[in-house]
Amino acid sequence: MSRPLGRMAVAIAFAVATLATDVTLAQTPGGTLRITHRDNPPSASIHEEATISTVMPFMSVFNNLVMFDPKTKQNTPDVIIPDLATSWAWSADGKALTFKLRTGV
Repeated sequence: MSRPLGRMAVAIAFAVATLATDVTLAQTPGGTLRITHRDNPPSASIHEEATISTVMPFMSVFNNLVMFDPKTKQNTPDVIIPDLATSWAWSADGKALTFKLRTGV
C-alpha cells in the first residue's frame, strides 16, 4: 500500500469512528427496550422457574443481594460484591447467612 493510500485509509477510519460516536451520544434516555428470546417464559417468577427461558429475560429486572464483579474476568468467591446487601456474615455454626440491606430496600 502506498503512503498516500495508507493515509487516506486512516483518515476514513477516523471519520467513521467519529461519526459512530456522535450517533451514540445523541440517543435520548427512556423508551422501550425490546429483546428477542427463543421461548415464552412459563411465568415471571425467577424463584419458581429455573429455566433459561425465565431467567434470561428477567435478570435485568430484579436486583440481587450480591453479584460477581463485572470488571473481573473470572467468577470466584473473592470477587463477590454487594448489590442490595451492604454486608453479610455467617453465623458461628456456619448454618445461617445474615445480610444487611441498603436503606430503602
